[in-house]
Amino acid sequence: MKIPELKKVYLEEVVPALMKNLGYKNIHEVPKIEKIVLNSSFGAEMDKNGIADLKSDIANLSGQAPVVVKAKVSVSNFKLRQGMPVGIKVTLRGNHMWEFLYRMIAISLPNIRDFRGVRPKLDGNGNYSLGITDHSIFPEINVERQRVNIGLDICITTTANTDNEGKELLQLLGMPFRKRTEDTSVKAA
Repeated sequence: MKIPELKKVYLEEVVPALMKNLGYKNIHEVPKIEKIVLNSSFGAEMDKNGIADLKSDIANLSGQAPVVVKAKVSVSNFKLRQGMPVGIKVTLRGNHMWEFLYRMIAISLPNIRDFRGVRPKLDGNGNYSLGITDHSIFPEINVERQRVNIGLDICITTTANTDNEGKELLQLLGMPFRKRTEDTSVKAA
């Protein structure tokens, strides 16, 4: 079985760099990516054809079949009944996870118009979440048959204990974090 490119980079370059930079003595201390969860919620207004199209888009994007999430309670103000489909999710692990992360970092994110990087804030436990307003930035999505723009939430779960460890891991893997801009305005003397 072929090892994904990003996993090779992780094993050959990122692990030694993290051991050196963060002072790990054992290779098992080095943080790694556990899973990536893709989630798209659409509410009660989507018809059955739209749900099927979105399900096939997410399946093409992730390489595995997504799960349809159904409403747990009824909310009359939102015209939502218990058991209605309200979203789609898929959890990626192993080679599918590495392939998706590589495509996202190397192809999809840089092709966003006026892209300046993703926000550098993690959740406090070394995990990173990213929201994309239009899932058609991925090359696997057929733009001609798409009727509406659907957003996508991407959650990257790592074994890092702190945000610094998680951010270092993602930076070394190539995540294009936004640079903090210094105040360059000159103050009058």
